[in-house]
Amino acid sequence: MANCILAKIGQLRFLPATNLLQPYRTTTSKHYNPKFKKLRKEKFLKINLHDYNEDIDNLPEEKVRQKMKERGLLPTRPWNDRPFYVSATGGVFEAYIPPEGDGKASIVSTTRAKQTVELLEKKSKSMMAIRKVKSFDEDFDTKEFCRIAQDIYVKAHESLVNNDRHALRTYVTEKAYPEFRHNSFGKTIRWKFLESLEPPRVVHARCTDVISKENIFGQITVRFHTRQQLSVYDRFGRLLHGSEILAKDVLEYVVFEKHLSNVYGNWRVHGKIIPDWAPPKDPSKLTRLMPEEKTVVPEKTDSEEITETTLVADK
Repeated sequence: MANCILAKIGQLRFLPATNLLQPYRTTTSKHYNPKFKKLRKEKFLKINLHDYNEDIDNLPEEKVRQKMKERGLLPTRPWNDRPFYVSATGGVFEAYIPPEGDGKASIVSTTRAKQTVELLEKKSKSMMAIRKVKSFDEDFDTKEFCRIAQDIYVKAHESLVNNDRHALRTYVTEKAYPEFRHNSFGKTIRWKFLESLEPPRVVHARCTDVISKENIFGQITVRFHTRQQLSVYDRFGRLLHGSEILAKDVLEYVVFEKHLSNVYGNWRVHGKIIPDWAPPKDPSKLTRLMPEEKTVVPEKTDSEEITETTLVADK
């Protein structure tokens, strides 16, 4: 039996070598199945990576243009435009003209009667403006607005007294902010709102569009007749204006503005209307030393010196 097995094995060396080879995979990159070779090739994309170490500033203009055309880039354009946002108008449009003697003159007087008739004629424009405001704010009511306006007026002045610049920006517009802060640096302000002598009322209303027809601003003038206390001290503690003891009756016409087209717009103080017939402001209580007047001796001209020399020579 053993001799038979050895005889069979010995015969294998005479067989061709190809019959002994078995199929196996090699380490080459070729796929064993050549089918779908083209599709497998399209699965991979050759990408030209950007050379970040390349110095673009020193390249010639033609080379830069060629590289930009290869990448499909357009040449850069100089950006000179600046975005801006209009949150407030630059002034009071169609300002209210207060009647002369308001708060003092009698309603029965002839002058006051004429002014009342003129105001009734202009009231139609104010009613149209209030109707325009109601188209943006359905819950708008003039009586309720007067209460809100007085609250904004008081909080704006309290922010100025406390030197709270961030809170002041929420109660006054960008146009009124520098007017509120003018000449207040280094000074101590004491201000109190005591009471309202008359309930505040709306006396004027206007609406206008800025840049486009859809960008609408509204301005409402409110009449305040109140009693207040004001005293201003300089950085050395000297009283400049007013008094902390005496209270004064103040009649003011304050303009409130709102960006109606803006959903998040708020009513803010935009300015004050000072009539021509208003009394002048009280001067500062500080006393200053008057400068001494220097006597100036007139200088002699050349012609006068020549005449003097000739007279001396004649003598």
